[in-house]
Amino acid sequence: MQRLGLGAINRPSWTEQLLALQGRPITDTDRRRAALHLLDWFGCVLLGHASPAGAALNRWAAQTAAGPCWTAGGLQLHSEAAALVHGGLGNIDELDDLHRAAVVHPADTIMAAALAVAQREQATPHALLDAVVRGYEVAIRVGLLAGTAHYRHWYSTATCGVFGAATASASLLQLDATQAMHALAQAGMQASGVWQCRLEPGFSKQLAAGRSAQSGVMAADLAAAGLVGPRHILEGEHGWFAATGSRPNVRRAKAVLTPKPNAPWLIHEVSFKPWPACRHVHPAIACAVRLHAQVPDVSQITRIEIQTYQTAVAFANQPHPSTRQQARFSLQHGVAVGLLRGDFGLDDTQPECLAQPTLARLRACTHVSAVSRWSRAYPAHYGAQVRVWLRNGAVLHTQVSDAPGDPESPMSDAMVIAKAQRVMQAAGYSPQAVARVLAACAALPQASSSDDLWRALRHLNTA
Repeated sequence: MQRLGLGAINRPSWTEQLLALQGRPITDTDRRRAALHLLDWFGCVLLGHASPAGAALNRWAAQTAAGPCWTAGGLQLHSEAAALVHGGLGNIDELDDLHRAAVVHPADTIMAAALAVAQREQATPHALLDAVVRGYEVAIRVGLLAGTAHYRHWYSTATCGVFGAATASASLLQLDATQAMHALAQAGMQASGVWQCRLEPGFSKQLAAGRSAQSGVMAADLAAAGLVGPRHILEGEHGWFAATGSRPNVRRAKAVLTPKPNAPWLIHEVSFKPWPACRHVHPAIACAVRLHAQVPDVSQITRIEIQTYQTAVAFANQPHPSTRQQARFSLQHGVAVGLLRGDFGLDDTQPECLAQPTLARLRACTHVSAVSRWSRAYPAHYGAQVRVWLRNGAVLHTQVSDAPGDPESPMSDAMVIAKAQRVMQAAGYSPQAVARVLAACAALPQASSSDDLWRALRHLNTA
């Protein structure tokens, strides 16, 4: 396979090419989409705040110095600490948005960084939303360059997301092209996060996302202060792609770095999650939900077969989940719940749900395998097929090529708003506090001031 070397020293670096794409116009439609992702992320953050990981992050934050940025926990922190806390909260319950082909959850790092810097700088709504759009663009394109080879060992949301967090922060600070390039260089020096965190219990996945948001803020601030970094941080001989074993071939690099002039912003390709589970489980859950109406009594099920892509099997083949996190990463549990209830909700990963004999039996008779058809389509499409055998000899089956919430099967704005409202209320926030967040996010694209957003955040724990 042809590989890219450093090339001529005077050739534009990849960070410079990525930043050159930031000059495209941002429309009201783009800003409304950014505001919708902000609302979706707020729901994830507020739900995560009520978790053990959220409690740990807030205990850490309570020991740091006070600052101008409010958090979901009611603390006032400096921007870097606020970015770390919010970045760590967004992915706890597996409801965060996702760009499929990049395998990146952009909101976790970019929203946290942008919110912190925007609060500190008292940025306008347009400045905040434009920074989000630009941050998503860079994080996704870095993820597309890295590809699925990178995702095998590296947590792409953190490793690629730091570049988006730095871009959003640089946008809010109004850095010039050279300063923004140095911000991405310093982001690359801090990009980290390995997948060992998914194989062992703990909160390191939350730290990786939060640290990337924090590093993005720091990278932009350091660049603004004049800290110079390597231009070729991505593609250099000892650059980030070489170091992580993720260097793309020439064809992919050219496609990612030189899109069509009028290409829409990539934020419009980002998927929303309807269910609190790993995205690799969603196609199988969708199949089970479809089959629910055809199975009058799950006690008649004798065998379940899930066929999907190899990465889904590698990440989510969990036949005997014993914790909430394992349940969120279990194809077997997701399908069992979908067949039984016709849905998959926040309570369906609780210990009492895992212990239900009916669900335990369904998981036990479930067989999971990877097939080439779905593996070849990944990561452009996340697909699965589910077959169910009944005692009377009937075999039911269905398949999906794309999960609900993907661009091919989108959630409406109303569905995303309802999801955010539902998870905020499940986190224990009052209807009044939730209504303020919903209204502030909805009004943001047309608002002249961000004061309502900061006020909604400030009063979350007092309403």
